[in-house]
Amino acid sequence: MSLTAWILSAGFAALVALGMPFAFAIAVCVIVVLLSAGIEPMLLPQTLVAGTQSFSLLAIPFFMLAGELMSAGGLSQRMVRVADVFVRHLPGGMELAVIGAALIFAAVSGSAPATTAAIGAVMIPAMVERGHDKAYATALVVSAGILAPLIPPSIAFVIWGVIAEQSITKLFLSGVLPGAMMALGMAAIVVTKGLRSQRPREPRASLADIKAALRDGIWALLAPVVVLGGIYGGAFTPTESAVVACVYALFVGTVVEKRLTLKQLPQVIASAMAISAIVMAIVAVSNGFSFLVAQEQMATRLAGWLAQHIDEKWMMLMALNLGFFVLAAVMDEIAIMVILGPMLIGIANQFGVDPIHFGSMMVTNVAIGMAAPPIGYCLFVGMAISGMKLAPVARAITPFVLMMLVVLVLVTYLPIFSLALVR
Repeated sequence: MSLTAWILSAGFAALVALGMPFAFAIAVCVIVVLLSAGIEPMLLPQTLVAGTQSFSLLAIPFFMLAGELMSAGGLSQRMVRVADVFVRHLPGGMELAVIGAALIFAAVSGSAPATTAAIGAVMIPAMVERGHDKAYATALVVSAGILAPLIPPSIAFVIWGVIAEQSITKLFLSGVLPGAMMALGMAAIVVTKGLRSQRPREPRASLADIKAALRDGIWALLAPVVVLGGIYGGAFTPTESAVVACVYALFVGTVVEKRLTLKQLPQVIASAMAISAIVMAIVAVSNGFSFLVAQEQMATRLAGWLAQHIDEKWMMLMALNLGFFVLAAVMDEIAIMVILGPMLIGIANQFGVDPIHFGSMMVTNVAIGMAAPPIGYCLFVGMAISGMKLAPVARAITPFVLMMLVVLVLVTYLPIFSLALVR
């Protein structure tokens, strides 16, 4: 390998292992390559700007802000209550309410960390109060939170659509069935655990309780209808839907619920900006990284190596999934998508994989990586809320991660799960 290839691969890995933030590690590698190869240094600021000049990427900060506004405005609590009245009498009823509330919240925020934080802040203390193990409660909330990358509108699909130059709306549709399969798998786990538990069940909600919950939660339930209905009805684009979600959440929080005040807005906006800045910094610097990778023809060489050593399409998909999962367990998922995306897409095209199916497979893998130990992003969000250490939460989340891997295998080798709604 050339010096540039060593810097971009081994050098980047060494910086990450030393604990340097991903965005800075990528930037350092790009700068070192530019200086050592005698390339014009102005390439870096040019690629930083070019990497963020996509209309679709505007969806990221707005969906982040929508999630923060919904949480501060009380909509997440309404969603939890609506889900709870329908399932609380079932085995594992409270856990089912977590999954249901996460699905509703994910259909507006598009963000796994935002969903984990919003639902976790409400449900982890409530589950512990009712006698559930705190590590298990944390693991469940984290597992439910990572449904957000699969349930439209999804920030992960927005990023992948920009990278792969594919229809974001079609990518949204490709994640619905994988997300539903994961939600059903989680439901099966918690119901089985509930049947084995001796914990008394909650009484069935009366018709009056259900009507009251629906009446109080109508504005929360309308949020995904407005956002998704507008996208698939052609009223606005996925990016514009993020702005609509913000306006809707702001209106409900300040005018209807009256739990969100003007004094709180700077803090809410700052919180959303902090998360968005991390994502956009990685996207920006990764553009220069990807440019140098393409210049070195690393993707072409890897594709050639795979074609020479792997003849079967199913073996190639397995190798990519294994490598992606291992990386996602120790690296930032968005960085992996942006850095390796062009390379992976080239390999998939060489083996004739449908680009929408491949995107669904990759985002499913990304979602699992957000929950997988040791450094899954949502795992640390859940641990920050509960105050738990990694080891007990990792043990509690293992059954959920194994179930997710089964779903990943189905999505990988049965394209119908990704393409049925698209077609």
